[in-house]
Amino acid sequence: MNTKILEAAAQEFINGHLNDDVHRISMSKSPIEGIAAKELANQIAAKKKSLKKLPTWFKAPGIYFPTVLSIEQTSSEITAEYKANLAIGSSLIDLTAGFGVDSYYFSKRIQNTVHCEIDADLLEITKYNAEALGQHNTAFINSDGLTFLKESDRIFDTIYIDPVRRGATGKVFMLKDCSPNVVENLALLLAKSKRLIIKTAPMLDITAGVNELGSVSEVHIVSVHNEVKELLWVLEKDVSTAVKITAVTLNEQLKTFSFLKNEEHEQQLLEDELQRFLYEPDAALLKSGAFNLIAKRYNLQKLSAQTHLYTSAEIYTEFPGRIFQIERLISPGDLKKEKDLSGNVITRNYRDTPENLIKKYRIKPDDKKFLVFTEMNKKGFVVIEANIIQYY
Repeated sequence: MNTKILEAAAQEFINGHLNDDVHRISMSKSPIEGIAAKELANQIAAKKKSLKKLPTWFKAPGIYFPTVLSIEQTSSEITAEYKANLAIGSSLIDLTAGFGVDSYYFSKRIQNTVHCEIDADLLEITKYNAEALGQHNTAFINSDGLTFLKESDRIFDTIYIDPVRRGATGKVFMLKDCSPNVVENLALLLAKSKRLIIKTAPMLDITAGVNELGSVSEVHIVSVHNEVKELLWVLEKDVSTAVKITAVTLNEQLKTFSFLKNEEHEQQLLEDELQRFLYEPDAALLKSGAFNLIAKRYNLQKLSAQTHLYTSAEIYTEFPGRIFQIERLISPGDLKKEKDLSGNVITRNYRDTPENLIKKYRIKPDDKKFLVFTEMNKKGFVVIEANIIQYY
């Protein structure tokens, strides 16, 4: 950690060149003695990446930024704040703390927190920033988190761990393919805590994860702007009830959709005719797999068994996803007769891609209008022209 970066001249240079070409800066002669040009370029690039992802760090004066890769790998503030609500008790240990965004938000809710990081340089940066941000109830430990846990006699109310994927292929992978190996150390983690929270990448299959882990009480599927960012697995000793699944959308308004895993196979309702409104579930809702339960909860009907779009005569603004007001139904055969077509193109369970359809029918972009190419029960392939009235 080069402390000269924290001096006024360096901070002024960094803040004054946030929109400049960092590659050019890194290849140029450094304007500040004692700081390499590459160091300045990294501070600029990492701070710029933090603008939306980590606004607290971006806005605070005198923050020391780690490598750009560390910023890319860390949780966003919005997801960190959500997961902090899952912690219980008065003590918590973050076994894989990294740049410390999750650790920072845990410390706002939990009285005593421990931050473990094996990279000494990253730990030094994080500890300095914690002081700058007023995080005074955290012990910073330069150690592998599992090793520290094995050697310590402490029991924590909550343990948090964020294992990283290593060398697995395909979209569905197992927790045993991650490091640290949570499955291998599960007995230790549960013995040392009242609650264990595991963060994984979104591609992990929920059923496979529940079967692999056991002791799962809750799974939280966290989405930001229709992109699933992470899965959060809550484990506790002696779980006796069905796993609770919660789809979470963190947008301008937080929305949740919770159910017990054995509820997901509810009888589905199919609609032969479009009603006034069209509903497109958020990615978190789709990841949950509760395609028929969605319809039951919000009094909607599915367009077809394999089409995860829904329709209703009423509007339900608590629905986690986009809502459209339907203007008209067009058959694919009549599209060629249409002149001056415009709209954002969506395909759901359709035989072609949006890019090909835009080109084929010369569809112009439109901010509010949408053309939804999909399949309906008994009607086959259709095109729905609609105006959006609720975003994610």
